[in-house]
Order: sequence, then structure tokens, then C-alpha cells
Amino acid sequence: MDNQKDKCPTIGIPRALLYHRFETLWKTYFETLGVTIMVSPPTNREILESGAALAIDETCLSAKIYLGHVQTLIGKCDYIFIPRYSNLGRQEAFCTRFEGIYDQTRNIFRACDQKFISCNVDVRKKCTEAEAYAQLGQSLGFSVKEARRAYEAAVKADAKEWKARVQAQEEAYKKPGMKILIVGHSYVVEDRYIGKPITDYLERIGVVPLRADITNRSAALQAEKDFSPTCRWLMSRELIGSVFQQKEKVDGVILLSAFPCGPDSMVNELLTRRIKDVPILNLVLDAQSGTAGVETRLESFIDIIRFKEGEMV
Repeated sequence: MDNQKDKCPTIGIPRALLYHRFETLWKTYFETLGVTIMVSPPTNREILESGAALAIDETCLSAKIYLGHVQTLIGKCDYIFIPRYSNLGRQEAFCTRFEGIYDQTRNIFRACDQKFISCNVDVRKKCTEAEAYAQLGQSLGFSVKEARRAYEAAVKADAKEWKARVQAQEEAYKKPGMKILIVGHSYVVEDRYIGKPITDYLERIGVVPLRADITNRSAALQAEKDFSPTCRWLMSRELIGSVFQQKEKVDGVILLSAFPCGPDSMVNELLTRRIKDVPILNLVLDAQSGTAGVETRLESFIDIIRFKEGEMV
């Protein structure tokens, strides 16, 4: 094992999709093992376009961006880490995109010599997240004990970081000014190229942007049960529950999606029908969207809220 540690590989991590949910977990896990990590750069136009060129037209924008991030890591690291997340239990499934992205990526880049590494999280098939990361550590040459210790450290770091983020968001509700709840997956809202410009714009015009994905997840899942007892997508359920917890505290809601997300198309339609007392903007981003067009829609939406609240005549 000492020889193995002296030759620890460099692991590349695409800055897209589940990276925005598991960043702290993954980084702490690999760093605890002593593995060097390399994260792809923030999304830009070049990354989006290169990913779109690798994907079929029907692929969602977020997956196209993911492929572009993988492209930036090809040949620069020993392995590219692409975890396969199927589910965390019954009615806690991930979109099939996260289950198939490892095989899809390996197939797309099959002509190059790049190596990929994964872990398979599928609780319904008796492979918990802890077990998946134990197996991942073993595949890198570490003992089960070392892998489990790294995973435990990663879970603690992730919980601490997440608690701080939730508390910071709760403090944001106390700020003066109009408050808008953005309902979108973290890999959309946090993406530097497609999502971050929206929160930046709202802040520039004096609006307090809040995020439905930053929430007490257990409490959100409990709240979601009253809305839809049959929704099977874990992250969609968290968003739904968060919306129903927070909608009385905000002046408006923006449903932010990447085209053509299947789960979002259904969930957003349900939210639009059920939420009647708060103005809602359904904003769908695609590869052709321009910032100017998005800002125009946001400006109009804010004006509608101000008119509704009597701030404009």
C-alpha cells in the first residue's frame, strides 16, 4: 500500500451535473485518501459548444455541458471520475441520466486512451453509497478500512458545509427588498455560464435571489409528501417540498430548467397548477439562449411583481 500511495493517480472531476451536489463529499474523500484531484474549469461557451457537438440533439443541455467538461479533462489526468447514481432507496431515484452517464461517456470517448473510474450507488440493489465508495477506494488500490475512513470523513465535511449553506440562506430571508425563489437543480443554478448570470442580474437590480435547492432536505422531502406521493425523483421531490415551505416568504418564483429536462417538464407544470398565490416565471434555458433575452424576461417579471404589490402605477 505504501508503494501505491507513492504512485497515487490524478483524478479528474467534471464541474457539472452531480458535482454541484457532491463537491465537498468527493473532494474530501479523495483528499483524505491522498489522491490528487483536477476539476475542470467553469463552464464557458467553448465547453458548451464542444459538449453539444458530442451529443445527440435530444440530449438535455446539462448533459451536453457535462460532456464538454469531460472533454477538457481528456489526456490531463489518469482517471476521470464519473459516478453512477441510480437511487438512495425507494422513491429516492435519480434521473436516468445519472445512471447512464458513465456508459454514455465511455462510449463517446471510446477512441481515446483516457481511463474512467466510477462507483455504483444503487440502494435498491443492496449497494449503499458507503459500500460504493468502499469499492471505489479498493479499485484505486486502497484497503477497505482506508476507503471507509475517507468516506466517513467526507460525509462529515459535507454535512457541516451543507448546514452552513442552509443557515446562510435562512439569514438571506431577513434581508430587505424583493425576494425571488429560484427553483432549479444545483447544476443549473450554480453553473457559471447558464445559471449564475441569472442570480447575478437579480442582485444587480436589487432583488434578493433565494434557492429552493438549498434547504433542509429531510424536511423538504417530508413536506413534499402532501404534494405528490408518487414522484420518484429525489432531487425533484426536494425542490417541490422546499417550494411549499418557502412560497409564503417570497414575492415571486422562478422555475429554472435546462431544455429538455423530462422530470422538470412534469414537475414545473404541476407546480404552476398548484401555486396560485405567488407570481411564477417558467424559464427554460437552451444552447441558443442569449443573456439579453433572459434579462428582458426577468425584468418584465420583476415589473409585474412590483405592479402587483403597488410599487408601480
